[in-house]
Amino acid sequence: MTTLFDPLPLTRGPALKNRFMLAPLTNMQSHADGTLSDDEFHWLVKRAEGGFGLTMTCAAHVQAMGQGFPGQLGVFDDKHLPGLTRLADALNANGTHSVVQLHHAGMRTPRELIGGEAPLCPSSDSETGARAMSLDEVKQAGDDFIAAAKRCEQAGFHGVELHGAHGYLLCQFISAEINRREDPYGGTYENRTRLLWDIIKGVRAECGRNFSVGVRLSPERFGMDIGEIRRLASELMTSGDIDYLDMSLWDTFKEPEDPSFKGRPLVEWFTGLPRGNCRLGAAGKLTTGESCQRAMETGLDFVAIGRGAILHHDFPEKVKADAAFKPIALPVPEQHLVAEGLGPAFVSYMKSWKGFVTEPASA
Repeated sequence: MTTLFDPLPLTRGPALKNRFMLAPLTNMQSHADGTLSDDEFHWLVKRAEGGFGLTMTCAAHVQAMGQGFPGQLGVFDDKHLPGLTRLADALNANGTHSVVQLHHAGMRTPRELIGGEAPLCPSSDSETGARAMSLDEVKQAGDDFIAAAKRCEQAGFHGVELHGAHGYLLCQFISAEINRREDPYGGTYENRTRLLWDIIKGVRAECGRNFSVGVRLSPERFGMDIGEIRRLASELMTSGDIDYLDMSLWDTFKEPEDPSFKGRPLVEWFTGLPRGNCRLGAAGKLTTGESCQRAMETGLDFVAIGRGAILHHDFPEKVKADAAFKPIALPVPEQHLVAEGLGPAFVSYMKSWKGFVTEPASA
């Protein structure tokens, strides 16, 4: 049985020293122009020091127009290179596989972050006020993902992950509900997945042979069809073009929402797929040593840790010392999060998560 502490070789880039990936976590700590802050640097490097085999940034936007949240890390301009280089150097020095997650929020871009302009979407969307992208804008978005990957490679990162989940731009293209285009990027499944494949092929052509590429998908919500996502997952993993697939499941062991896929845990609809030399991991309520090992026993190659990593920078080391490790109980004092390397902006964001941070005593 594969354990959480076996090394994990990838086709490209350095092997992971264990099976723990730091999930890409929104933290709102970068500067308004997307340049790296000391707080974001400290948060990420502390996780690398804490033993994560792969350390990934938050979603980093590849276009100024694609910003998803305040204080988001940027990768759309060479002005971001000094901070990215500093971060890559520090992560790599700690023996972790260093990755930037590449992201465009699409119709989920808040207007106030882009000067009041309408956000971009595959098709117009009345609810968000997003406008449909022109064909040239679609191709430009693809080019900007590729340019961002090259920038990350130049900075010294081992690889990038393409964010195709959670209702952001690449996910919007995949969705038959959201994407109503009548050109080569809409309509059929092949057309709706075309932009993702264009980017993967472009990164492979433009970046070095030892540069890792991962993809994040989510099989439910945001107009996703689990049958289509299983098909896409299988095609991605057997293509030889990506090194790992990161499935964001929200709850790894729950049954799917789709009635036709009931009867077994969501994760098992993906662990049974052919995967060639690609590695498969998942995120979704993997917060204890026991749940992480249970996830591995379903056939995963690695686990992505979010909440557990916020609460404990050294989550992998805690599990290594105690296979039954459970994180500190919620809610936690603000001081605990500060001690775990969260800056003021991140702590403030965590206070918006119901029941996560202890409420101050009333006077």
